[in-house]
Amino acid sequence: MNDDILLKPSLPYDEFEESLCWRVCETPYREMNSLLEELPNLEGSSFVNQLKEITSHSEFKPLAGEGDIFIVGGETAADYDNLLNAARKAVGYGYRVFILPNPKGIRTADFIFERKGVYKMFDLKTIIGKSSAVNRLLESIGQTNHVLLNMATDYEPRLLAKDVKTYFEVNKQAREVLIMKGNKFLPVSRKFVEGKDYFKMFIKRYLK
Repeated sequence: MNDDILLKPSLPYDEFEESLCWRVCETPYREMNSLLEELPNLEGSSFVNQLKEITSHSEFKPLAGEGDIFIVGGETAADYDNLLNAARKAVGYGYRVFILPNPKGIRTADFIFERKGVYKMFDLKTIIGKSSAVNRLLESIGQTNHVLLNMATDYEPRLLAKDVKTYFEVNKQAREVLIMKGNKFLPVSRKFVEGKDYFKMFIKRYLK
């Protein structure tokens, strides 16, 4: 038998090459837990691309009756009601919200927020004590550099401003504290904390 016949593709070369690349070059399926476990070791564009891969994972499903909220089970988690409440408010501000699973042995944040193609991972901290914000903020170190702070109690504004400032001073990688007060969101960045008249401006915005 002629060896040339065996080597000749049955498709035209361009179509054969495209077909081969489709089989060989497509991104392999990756487990959700593996993607979450790798996150702490990633930075910059690699981190953002990983967030995008996580949000496009087949395990995420739209939450029935909720627009732009996606979930991987977890409806029976002890803090599910708090997570869902925060997710609904975030949707009201134009975010798509992905409630992250909490696999055993993997320290994860609570959410990925996406808006206008920008992806951020947030850890939710609900504040019910009168002077507990700083401790809850510091708990998030190592999970994510963005914290969603849900104020479920009356909290002295200057003390809260001080707690947020302390968090940014301790965590040099911190980027944002997003404060949820009622139905309002107050974003606090490092630039804002380090700016002129921080305490005055924070209190004004918080009480507005």
